[in-house]
Amino acid sequence: MIKPKAAFVVYGIHKDGLKDPMGKPFIDDELIEKSKAKLRDKGIELVEHDIVIATKKEAKEAFSKIKKDDSIDCVILFSGTWVWAAHLIAAVRDYSLTGRGIVIWTHPGSQGWRPVGGLVMHGALMEVGIPHRFVYGGIDEDDQIDKIVSYCKASHLKNYLNMSTIGAFGGRGMGQTVGVADPSQWMRVFGIDIDSRDTTKLVRTAESVTREEIDSVLPRIKSLFGKLPDLNVVNERSIRLYLALKKLVQEEGFDFYTIQSFPGLADDYVATCFAQSMMLEDGYGTSTLGDFNTALTTLLLTKLSKERVYYGDLQHIDRKNKEIKIIGDGACPPSLAGKLGPAGFAKHGIPTEGEAGGLSVKLICKVGEGVIARLGRVNGEFTMVIANVSIFEPPADQLEERLNECGVPFWPHGFVKVHGDIETLLQNWTNEYACLGYGTDLTPALADFSEQTGIKTVIV
Repeated sequence: MIKPKAAFVVYGIHKDGLKDPMGKPFIDDELIEKSKAKLRDKGIELVEHDIVIATKKEAKEAFSKIKKDDSIDCVILFSGTWVWAAHLIAAVRDYSLTGRGIVIWTHPGSQGWRPVGGLVMHGALMEVGIPHRFVYGGIDEDDQIDKIVSYCKASHLKNYLNMSTIGAFGGRGMGQTVGVADPSQWMRVFGIDIDSRDTTKLVRTAESVTREEIDSVLPRIKSLFGKLPDLNVVNERSIRLYLALKKLVQEEGFDFYTIQSFPGLADDYVATCFAQSMMLEDGYGTSTLGDFNTALTTLLLTKLSKERVYYGDLQHIDRKNKEIKIIGDGACPPSLAGKLGPAGFAKHGIPTEGEAGGLSVKLICKVGEGVIARLGRVNGEFTMVIANVSIFEPPADQLEERLNECGVPFWPHGFVKVHGDIETLLQNWTNEYACLGYGTDLTPALADFSEQTGIKTVIV
């Protein structure tokens, strides 16, 4: 889970202990310290500027220092009292050219004239056309503080993607029209480079995996599944492919990746289900079928959530009850298993989509609150659809029937209930895949990421 890093800068003309006519300092130092503590409690790492800025010289020096620190994701401008906007705006504009986030936080209160300082800067940034988040809220208003937190998280995601690389093993899978990527668009919008490797290198690397390397990973597999699979040729290939994927992703410097799976690799060597499950478990952003959009969605959710992420087909949608079954073709991080359906081993099981066979994962996703989301494209432009959901387990006496409905009961199942409007989801969803993330704080961060990268967002 990410920990955004933000510069915290207090601004105001009447500083350095200057008092108002009633004898109180214009700037409330105690409030500032409490405000910083609140942000830290919410998981934001702060880099504090050592003085209150008021002049052009002070603003230029402050933002020059922040701009050069690439580890800073966002700057939080805290209104200490009123300010002359013209003294700050040029430095703020120059910093904004980095593409990193800007938050103006104004704590309510008549003493100190903080709202005046907040609004004058908010208006100045709007006038000049500088994107930012304006928050007017006290430290006791969690809903307002969370607007700062989600914006900082989104800034972190945006900065992480800049100059990152997604690797593609093989080409397009299953004739997917959606999920393909325009390398120039990905560079323009996200700063992501797209690189690729043929799956022949993946197979060669898998076959070169040593017995010692296989043995070294068996204890972890046993801890996740409660037992080991039979180590026959096909199952051993599944483990070899996992180790090969991890090795090549690291060697090639891929920040996340997608893999064709089939046709090709799963027909000639082994299905990718188990390998993908373990890579998801290890916290890698990934997808099958060469689906770039699912890979990026998985990465974003993995960065934001305390839990691992599951992607699978929206296999059935019950409009009346607002329920969806998400069924992946054998790939799911085993740590998501619930009490009703613990993680176990299965087979890929579909000869027309992976004739070589291979290990897959069977489980029922555990109960919780979260989202289903997916980045997509409509007429060449990115969209992000997000639906808040509750993940549930069916009654035990109905489980077998619910699993058998799809005809492939041994693949991983996630049962979710959508909070919003199913019709809106259906009309805006751009693929059969859904990415399931756990956490009630995912939606605002994803929405803020979309805002900062110019992506149209639909929240169901």
